[in-house]
Amino acid sequence: MEEPVGHLPKPQSLRLVLAVLLVVYVFNFLDRQIVNILAEPIRRDLGLSDTQIGLMTGIAFAAFYTCLGIPIARYADHPSTSRVGLIAGALVIWSGMTALCGQAQTFVQLLLARIGVGVGEAGCSPAAHSLIADLASPEKRASAMAIYALGIPIGTLLGMLIGGLLADSYGWRMAFVVVGLPGILLAGAVLLLIRDPRRAKALRAGAAAQPPRTLSNREALAEIFGSRAYVLLVAAGSAAAFLSYGKATWTTIFFQRTHGLTAGETGFWFGIWGGIAAIIGTYAGGWLADRFGQVNRRHVMTAPAVGFALAVPLSIAAYFMTDWRWALALLMAPTMLNSLYYGPCFSSAQGLVKPEARAMASAVLLFSQNLIGLGLGPLFFGMLSDWIKPMAGDESVRWVLYGAALIGFVPAFFFWRTSLRLNEELDRKGG
Repeated sequence: MEEPVGHLPKPQSLRLVLAVLLVVYVFNFLDRQIVNILAEPIRRDLGLSDTQIGLMTGIAFAAFYTCLGIPIARYADHPSTSRVGLIAGALVIWSGMTALCGQAQTFVQLLLARIGVGVGEAGCSPAAHSLIADLASPEKRASAMAIYALGIPIGTLLGMLIGGLLADSYGWRMAFVVVGLPGILLAGAVLLLIRDPRRAKALRAGAAAQPPRTLSNREALAEIFGSRAYVLLVAAGSAAAFLSYGKATWTTIFFQRTHGLTAGETGFWFGIWGGIAAIIGTYAGGWLADRFGQVNRRHVMTAPAVGFALAVPLSIAAYFMTDWRWALALLMAPTMLNSLYYGPCFSSAQGLVKPEARAMASAVLLFSQNLIGLGLGPLFFGMLSDWIKPMAGDESVRWVLYGAALIGFVPAFFFWRTSLRLNEELDRKGG
C-alpha cells in the first residue's frame, strides 16, 4: 500500500544505517573468514593438502560470489528494488550455509557449503555501498565507507577469536554452527531498522513524477569502464585483495605450523592484535582520504599507495622472526598500513559513476577483488607452498609469505597511478 503523501517518511539517519550495516558486515566477514583459523584443524581431520585448503578458503567461495555479484547488483540498481530486503535475504542464506559447513563429512561437502556462503554474500556489499552513497555527501563518503568497512577487521578478529576458542574446546564443526545461526536472527532486525531512501525520494517527488530511468547493461558497463581512473582503481584494489586474502589465510597457518601455536592461541593473539591494527588502519584510511582529499582530490589515494610500499620491508622482517611474539609485534604495522585502502577505494568508485550505476560499480570492483584476491590469493600461495615443500619442509609457508610481502609494491603503484586522474574525473562526475 502506498503511503499518503501527507505522511512522508523522514530522511533516514546515516548513523543508524551505518551502525546496522556495520553489524551486518561484521557477520559477513566473520562467516567468510572463520575458515582461515579452522583451516589447519580441518586439514588434519579430513587429510587435505595445502592446495585443497586454498580451494576451500578461496576459489570455492569467490567463484560464485563474483559471478552472482554483477547480476544481483543490476537488480539492486533498479529503482523498484528494496536494497534493504535484498541485504536481509542474503544474510539469511550465507548464515545458514555457514552453519551447514559444520555438518560436512568430506572435502566435497565442505566445498559445496562454502559455495553456498559465497552465493549469499554476493547480495550484501553492492547494495550496501549504493545505500551509503545515497545518504552520505561526497566530502564524507570515504569516512562512511570506511566505517562500513570496519566490518572486515572486526569480523575477521571475531572469526579468529571465536573460531579458535571453539575449535580448541568443541571442534571446528561446532565453530561453524555457533557463528552461523545468529545471522538469521539479525536479518529480521535489518528489515525493522532500515528503510531504503529511494522509496522516500520517490514519494517526495510525487505520484505523477516519472520514475528514474534504469540504465541498460551496456550503458552501465560503458559508464563504468569509460573511466580510466576506475579501471586503474580495479587493478589497485584487486592487487590489494590478492595480498590481503592470501596473507590472511597463510599467516594464521604460519603461526600454527611454523611457530607451533594452537588454533585458539593463534585466534586469540593474532586475531586480537591484528584486528586492532586493521581497525585503526581502515578508519584512518577513510579519515585521511576525506581530510586531505578536500585539499587535493589526488590525495584520496596517497595513504593507500604509501601504506602498501612501507609495509613491504616490515612484513619481511616479521616473517623472518623465529620468536612468534616478535613476529606478531612486527606484523601490527604492515597490517595497519595494508588496511588504509578500503574507504578511499570504494568511495572513489561511487564518485566516478552516475548514481544509477553505483551498485554495479561496486559489484565490478568486488568481482575483480574477490575473483583475483579471495579466489586466487589463498589458492596461489597454497600451491606455491606445496611446490616448495620438498625443499623447505614446514618452512614452506614462511618462504611463501616472503614473496607475498614483495608483491606489495604492485598495489602501491596502481594506487599512485589512480591518484593522478582523480581530480579530473571526480570533478567531471560531480562525485
